Amino acid sequence: MARFRFPLLIALALFVVMLALTAALKDRHYILLSLVMVAAALFPLFVRLERRALESRELVLLAVLSAVAAVSRIPFAALPSVKPVSAIVILSAYVFGAEAGFIIGAVAALVSNVYFGQGPWTPWQMFAWGMVGLTAGWLRNTRWMRTRTGMLIFGFIWGFLFGWIMNIWYIISLPDAFSWGLVAAAYASSFYFDLAHALSNVFFLSLLAGGWIKVLQRFRKKYGLLQQE
Repeated sequence: MARFRFPLLIALALFVVMLALTAALKDRHYILLSLVMVAAALFPLFVRLERRALESRELVLLAVLSAVAAVSRIPFAALPSVKPVSAIVILSAYVFGAEAGFIIGAVAALVSNVYFGQGPWTPWQMFAWGMVGLTAGWLRNTRWMRTRTGMLIFGFIWGFLFGWIMNIWYIISLPDAFSWGLVAAAYASSFYFDLAHALSNVFFLSLLAGGWIKVLQRFRKKYGLLQQE
């Protein structure tokens, strides 16, 4: 029965999205629609992790890694898109798995915006960084991710994907000005920011990968943390 819960949660989330889509398109509430869609995407994964038998020390570990990822944004506040958050989320997911990576990425976005400012963009950042962790966890046992080069390429690609996800929020926030020209302009203007994010991911992964992975794997093995992933 347990294996059917996650698909059912996804089906419920899609149903909510369809209801919101009908109402939002009718009244042109596109920002509300975007928030509902992102929340629906986040909900099944949070519920799935909540249903697991987590020990208190595992919750502490997730909280600490989320806090580290969140705080790591602050020293680089003056450098747009240059942040070690994605690298920390990728390395955490590589060791502890997809669900842990998703939670760390999503919570890091929420907590760090206490400093940077909360807004309608926060759920999009939660979704984007959550997906960084989720995909890193899904691919962690592949031959590609187990090589240093493969992990760096993964980080580079997500530098652009993150920006492309956030561009959707920007475009939806301007419904009256929507046009394919606006879409092209948004993605073209974000290129250098996305490139900076991608290159910073490569830099921070190169800098942190070896030490972080060894330390986190030692913690996982010694204390039996998140072994069911």
